[in-house]
Amino acid sequence: MESNKYILGLFWFIMNLVMSVMNDVIVKTLGSRLPFAEVAFLRFLFGTLSLVPFILYYGKPCLKTSKASIHIVRGLLLFVAINMWSLGLNIVPIATVTVMSFTLPMFVLILAYIFLKEQVTWKLWTATVVGFIGIYIILTPSTQKLNPFCLALVAAALMFATLDIINKKFIIQETMLGMLFYSASVTTLLGIYPAHMVWVTPTYRELFLLSSLGIGSNAILYCILKAFSYVPASSVAPYRYLELLMSIFLGYILFGEVPEVNTYIGCAIIIPASLFIAYEYMKPKLVLASKLLIEGVP
Repeated sequence: MESNKYILGLFWFIMNLVMSVMNDVIVKTLGSRLPFAEVAFLRFLFGTLSLVPFILYYGKPCLKTSKASIHIVRGLLLFVAINMWSLGLNIVPIATVTVMSFTLPMFVLILAYIFLKEQVTWKLWTATVVGFIGIYIILTPSTQKLNPFCLALVAAALMFATLDIINKKFIIQETMLGMLFYSASVTTLLGIYPAHMVWVTPTYRELFLLSSLGIGSNAILYCILKAFSYVPASSVAPYRYLELLMSIFLGYILFGEVPEVNTYIGCAIIIPASLFIAYEYMKPKLVLASKLLIEGVP
């Protein structure tokens, strides 16, 4: 019985990873013609629209909130994060973007120390410093010069980590459907003007991909919640790194991307550092930390 639950939990967790990689593939595909600001806007517009049937089904209680101002802040952070993430996807290989998503525990640790006054041991600080060395290596091309546009991924990771801190401190009692709807709708509203300024009329194929992107963002939520309803987050966390293999494979097949040596070196540094931080610091908080995966990571 327990083995069946674990298999089901693992299945839904891997489906979450598949959805995340596919979202990145769609963003990169659309970014070859459409501006990233427009992609981000339409992503959340379709994401918001896809939530309407569920809101009508569950009724007004699912949207009840006492933290309206916090939801506006969350929407603003998500707006910046997704735009930076979309920009980064159009600059570096998908595999590099996936590795950058593994750095989120490092940013969460720093922000929790600053804003939540949580204690951080010297071992965790050491792991964080090592992880940032990995970030520098992975974002440094063979020319030995850091591409400044790659810092968009660092900014996005910082924004996603900030969202996690806000979730922990302010809105852990909000409904998940409400959290998704408010953040998506606020981000949609914020994206109207930037998208208007760079607007390129999407083709029918692009509209289909954009709608799939919006629905896929919500599907990530469904898959990860299903996974954690069967198994603890910590028991499937090591499988998170299957996402990197999928990213390398699809990046090569679809875009001809071959990660540079610095990507592998940075990956070899970041993965152990982030695993150490996740298990030593974030293990008691993994249920809350899962909201970060639910809400921000493409």
